[in-house]
Amino acid sequence: MIQIQTGQTGHLIDTELTRGEMEALFERASIFRRSPAHRGGYEGRLAANLFFEPSTRTRLSFEVAERKLGMEVLCLDEGRSSSVKGESFYDTLRTLSAVGVDVAVIRHSGGGLLAEMVKRSPGIALVNAGEGEGGHPTQALLDLYTLYQHFGALSGLLVAIVGDLRHSRVARSNLCALRAFGAQPVLSGPESMRDPALEQEAPYLPLDEALRQADAVMLLRIQLERHQEELFTSPADYHRQFGLTSERLERMPAHGVILHPGPVNRGVEIDGQLVEHPRSKIFDQVENGVWIRMAVLERAIEGGL
Repeated sequence: MIQIQTGQTGHLIDTELTRGEMEALFERASIFRRSPAHRGGYEGRLAANLFFEPSTRTRLSFEVAERKLGMEVLCLDEGRSSSVKGESFYDTLRTLSAVGVDVAVIRHSGGGLLAEMVKRSPGIALVNAGEGEGGHPTQALLDLYTLYQHFGALSGLLVAIVGDLRHSRVARSNLCALRAFGAQPVLSGPESMRDPALEQEAPYLPLDEALRQADAVMLLRIQLERHQEELFTSPADYHRQFGLTSERLERMPAHGVILHPGPVNRGVEIDGQLVEHPRSKIFDQVENGVWIRMAVLERAIEGGL
């Protein structure tokens, strides 16, 4: 069980954790992975999943993790919540706390909202399941855990993060976490999707140069729903210029692996046949998401408020 130091809480808003804290989550995830039928002893504890943006993998992964821990699961979406009647998000959280919910897992479009809620002490542990263009900490943790599982260490790995950098919360959370472990992230993608703020944290390289050096390539989904303007001419054109093809895979080191946070747009970010290639870790990421989220939920409950 994860031990929380005095004064800490179980909130997880982004990957601004210490290396030791992330390693503790990896250790707990490995224990859960080795004993997949294990129940965490949290029968009677309540988790509320508040997903105000569409989600398949993250939402299902959290729900499976909660049920494996023995928790009771409440699911709420914006259309069925009292927010349509004008209730503030803070009051929604206070209501959940008052009825006995222990942890709220939240996906929301508003950047900075969860950090503001933490400051207001809503009486409930908060876990960020993807917030606007801000952060997606459990995705970054499962990405790093997948690399850790494959390579045995993260220090010194060169990880190429490729694609829609401007709109990616996955890239933001991964940069912070990778650097904490001494890995070397590099960025690549279309000029129209570059992000100057991210490039203060990691260098931008042309795609072929990034791939030639990469121990792992992390392909980012094209976030069409976040685009306010046309950033590329067509999916086929994006694939031709920036998608991972069989030819581009051969330019990577022979040990290099493929990651993608999903959902995968086959034939856009990646050739369809590469999704299940022996060097692809995409479905390992999905599986590892359950174990990492079990560890995060355990930390949330044990951390208290």
